[in-house]
Amino acid sequence: MLANGKVGRRLTVMLLDSASMYFRAFYGVPDSVKSPDGMPVNAVRGFTDMVSSLLTRFRPSRFVACLDNDWRPAFRVELIPTYKAHRVAGPGPAGKPDIEEVPDLLEAQVPILLAVLKAAGLIALGVDGFEADDVIATLAARFDHDGETVDVVSGDRDLLGVVTDRVRLLYTGRGMAKLAEFGPSDIQAEYGIPAEHYADFAALRGDPSDGLPGVAGIGAKTAAIAVSKFGSIEEIVRVAQSGDDAMSPTIRVKVLKALDYLAVAPAVIRGRTDLDIPALDGRIPAEPADDAMLTALGEKFGLSSSVGRLREAMALVNAG
Repeated sequence: MLANGKVGRRLTVMLLDSASMYFRAFYGVPDSVKSPDGMPVNAVRGFTDMVSSLLTRFRPSRFVACLDNDWRPAFRVELIPTYKAHRVAGPGPAGKPDIEEVPDLLEAQVPILLAVLKAAGLIALGVDGFEADDVIATLAARFDHDGETVDVVSGDRDLLGVVTDRVRLLYTGRGMAKLAEFGPSDIQAEYGIPAEHYADFAALRGDPSDGLPGVAGIGAKTAAIAVSKFGSIEEIVRVAQSGDDAMSPTIRVKVLKALDYLAVAPAVIRGRTDLDIPALDGRIPAEPADDAMLTALGEKFGLSSSVGRLREAMALVNAG
């Protein structure tokens, strides 16, 4: 774990779970923070300041803000209809994703914070039909394969599923001042499982926040025992069906009763690593891509101090 205030090692790539961060900013910064014309800009300010803090603290040379172009992809809903169903505000237009329940005051701010990133020259990337988790999983796997180290920043523990020896999760669930680092040894210590089987563990245990039921009667402790001993969901199912004495009768019965769920859960829970994303550089520029626009955004929305901190952070990263 990272001690409060400790500067982490310099990493090559930082992948940001953008929605996780701007939701946190929206609820963490008072909506009394407004632009000169009275529009709340708390999410924009909080998000921009978080990005500046991350760049300053960890000094990555590359940065990608990953987006939910589809927060509830059809391929996941077809497999498990309850997936995120409790967060649906209504059906989307024909051929478009369902509408997510997002506060109006936040929804109006998302285009502004994306404009700030663009003016700064920081990449924001989404892929139609997929969640930010899939963009992150694809890019993390790509950079890991190329031998580069990666920081994933999110308040969503689902992204523990992308952790490897060269990919770590900086977990924001307890706030930016108490960032927690999760590498493979941290996952083993916290959950008692190998990092590569976090998604299998989550499938067994379930996740009510995402509408994933899990296997009835299997909680976190039993799920950890099962994946530690047998590994993947596919192997757990194989052992259960084989009648191998290595699996306790209690776990076997529960697994066999949940075969339909376990046949589809891995595809829902595991981040996709095969998205068609063109090669990208993502290097953090020393100066904003459009300094005039960044200045104008700062003035229009009362964010001059925040965009100033962002400029300083970008310059600091490039100062070495």
